[in-house]
Amino acid sequence: MGCSSSKPAGNKRPSGVGQRMSKKEVNQRIDSINETCATTFGGVSVRYAYLSQRGYYPDDPYKANQDSYSLTHNFIGRESDAFFGVYDGHGRDGDKCAQFVRDNLPPLTASIVKKELQNEIKNAVSNGEDSDDLRKSMELPKDVLQNVLTKAHVMCNKKMHACKDLDDTLSGTTSISMYLHGNRNKITVSNVGDSRAVIGRSTDSILKKEGASSTLKAFALSRDQTPYRRDERIRCRKSGARVLSLDQIEGLEPINEDEDEEGNGEGDMVLGEEIDEGGDPPRIWSPNGDYPGTAFTRSIGDAIAEELGVFAEPEMLSRELTKEDKIIVLASDGVFEFLTNQSVIDICAKFTDPLEACRAVVAESYELWLQYEMRTDDITMICIFIDDVGSPQGSTKDLGVVASVASAASGDGVDDDLISNTARPVRSTMTAEKSRSIMMAKKNMSRSVRDVTEFEEEDFDLESLFTEKTAEEKASIAEAIRASVMFQNITDEQRELIYKAMEPMPVKEGQLIIKQGTVGDRFYIVDEGRFEVRIVPESKLAEEGAVGNCVHVYEGSRENHSHPSFGELALMYSAPRAASIIAQSDGLLWALHRYAFNKVIAEQSSKLEAEKMLKKIDVFKSFSSDSLKELASSLCEAKFSRDDVIINEGDVGDSMYLVLPGGSCKSVRTSKNGSESEVDLKEGGFFGEEVLKGGPENKYQSTVTATNKMTCWTLQKSDAKRVISSLRKEGATNMA
Repeated sequence: MGCSSSKPAGNKRPSGVGQRMSKKEVNQRIDSINETCATTFGGVSVRYAYLSQRGYYPDDPYKANQDSYSLTHNFIGRESDAFFGVYDGHGRDGDKCAQFVRDNLPPLTASIVKKELQNEIKNAVSNGEDSDDLRKSMELPKDVLQNVLTKAHVMCNKKMHACKDLDDTLSGTTSISMYLHGNRNKITVSNVGDSRAVIGRSTDSILKKEGASSTLKAFALSRDQTPYRRDERIRCRKSGARVLSLDQIEGLEPINEDEDEEGNGEGDMVLGEEIDEGGDPPRIWSPNGDYPGTAFTRSIGDAIAEELGVFAEPEMLSRELTKEDKIIVLASDGVFEFLTNQSVIDICAKFTDPLEACRAVVAESYELWLQYEMRTDDITMICIFIDDVGSPQGSTKDLGVVASVASAASGDGVDDDLISNTARPVRSTMTAEKSRSIMMAKKNMSRSVRDVTEFEEEDFDLESLFTEKTAEEKASIAEAIRASVMFQNITDEQRELIYKAMEPMPVKEGQLIIKQGTVGDRFYIVDEGRFEVRIVPESKLAEEGAVGNCVHVYEGSRENHSHPSFGELALMYSAPRAASIIAQSDGLLWALHRYAFNKVIAEQSSKLEAEKMLKKIDVFKSFSSDSLKELASSLCEAKFSRDDVIINEGDVGDSMYLVLPGGSCKSVRTSKNGSESEVDLKEGGFFGEEVLKGGPENKYQSTVTATNKMTCWTLQKSDAKRVISSLRKEGATNMA
């Protein structure tokens, strides 16, 4: 069998700790294919690549990469078959456990499959079928194949327990694997633990139904086996396990012993929503002590946890590939800690080369780990681009059901053979340890000229940053922000403003872009160039000239459509930078200031609210959504102090006003008999609309005075008339 697999984990110290690492030393942290492999398995033409990056652990900076992977061609002696796997080790001997499964699971699976095939062929021949044809094309029935895969995983687990070269008492590995049967265009995914398989599909009906803007829709091919899942919690508790978070163990969070009792609901996410805000997931514990503390409910190895229900039996999904299937990703949980399935597929879909897709996903994951944690996980990914799916060869009578998931829930009704809920939330908050570190750094923070603006946010002039961008430059920026959580829900108008507000920043080799410990106020996109990430231990931050160890490299290239980004956390709030960024080459960055980001998001969100407010006004009730949007885009901001008279009754006017949040004013109108009526206006109120209706005088019918410091949107009559005129031409309104 042709095979590629991860290199033995190493922990060689870089030459000159704290000194600039060579490109070779940086690359030693990364294990990847040299170039994308293009091949055909039966009727399935694919291109694939893989990449594994060793994590950053401040307390153990030279810790071995505990992830492994394997890619096996000519599986079971057939050119049409292949086996792909990613293995994520944990515990003291986690690297050895992952390598053990890498070396043993594929051949064990192949051996058992061959044996079962021989039995199937023997039975078929006894019924008069041709043995030569059967040897080439016979496929195991789905239920038989899934039994074979379960047997292979269980046998691998037993072999690991017996292995004298490692200790799996409190160590083990997860496993996500895919068996590709090219003659039948069929895949079978086996999952043990919380690594994950995801498929990106171009099904138009799905995209249209969900209003998706992406070109591909992500579906899970596996379901995380963690204590977030109610069925997994119940199963482990039946084996005597306690299911608690670390905070619950330490008495900082309450314990609900009856949460999984019948009648208390079936939601898988209850635990996670309540106790994982700071990266503290529910874990499996012995009733006799605070061990083993696994955050997953299935693994290979983990002899002690096995007694508590953490076993090696996989959940499986079998399905046929179709022409709508475009991308398959197998990855360790380090990828999915902060990225959703859809984000991963979105990033991959930006590239024509799966190796570049791997680099981009791993870089984005690594950056998010540095933002929200004091460390990063090992991160490993196999990316498969499906170029063509031909017609299945031979008979399909043995396929059984096209797809099924053994002992797991099926999909969400959109596609019955795919899984929509993986029952483990994506983290969006930092750990308590990281938060404490930031607070400590803020006390000792130094402020650089580059990273701190000298003016207050309320005085910030967004338009002063505006520069026109070419279509190519906009495309580069769009590629970089597409999968970012910060930019996922922005409107087209907001996106255009962000393009304009991005500042071009040429850099020279050796230039310090970000200094660890300084307050950050900009988000950066790499247009061109190579930039290294360096982290200095907190104990050495005060030392002059300390530059730390290189833990990651960002590389941007227009030619390869690769535009990684960093500093996203600075868009949310002022916080010390977690690492230094140094240019390894001349290049170009795009920088977005936090004030600019906030201005775009806040102003545009306010104008969406303004559209709703305008819709309530009689004169605009017949307006279409597009017309209201055009009116809202014409609104200008006006600020008033307490007791300011905004309009006077009887004055000729040319604007109406909308009261924004926090504002209040008093409107007084005089009747024909001289009596006055008074109305208090607050957020959402409006006045002066009478001058928009036309007439020779256009006079205000009331006097309005601010009762506190307030802000209003103003709409000029000329802007309203412009929109009304266009509507009249279209016959869309009868407004006088």
